[in-house]
Amino acid sequence: MAKKRLCLTVNGRAIEQEIEENLRLLDVLRDELGLTGSKEGCGIGECGACTVILDGKAVNSCLVLALSADGGVVETVEGLAAGDHLDPLQESFLDNHALQCGFCTPGMLMSAKALLKENPAPGVEEIKEAISGNLCRCTGYVQIVEAVKEAAQRLGGG
Repeated sequence: MAKKRLCLTVNGRAIEQEIEENLRLLDVLRDELGLTGSKEGCGIGECGACTVILDGKAVNSCLVLALSADGGVVETVEGLAAGDHLDPLQESFLDNHALQCGFCTPGMLMSAKALLKENPAPGVEEIKEAISGNLCRCTGYVQIVEAVKEAAQRLGGG
């Protein structure tokens, strides 16, 4: 397979790498860059476990051909915390028991982060819509919605 140069900014860091043309963004993040927070659940864009923020929008990284993101800005769950200090959204997920097994949590966090960047004071229905592409088998979503609402308040939006 032919290789091409991929240039991205990932969590604030410029990345230039030769990659195979058929790699998905998820593959590059996990296998090439070692950012394993984004999970592959279904591989067909149905579960949201691989959600990242690409150029300001939440996307399923399993559906994005890496080279189509060339020149883009990617934020992953690894980029949320600032050193030892969790992002207010992460703190809110912990405080509201919005995670159980944790498999969906990175995707949920990134979908919620994209929402809060776009709308710092979302209502319950907007939160539900924003995370509707993220499946969770454990929490029943109530705690997740509460966590996003609380994070908006912590960030001064709600």
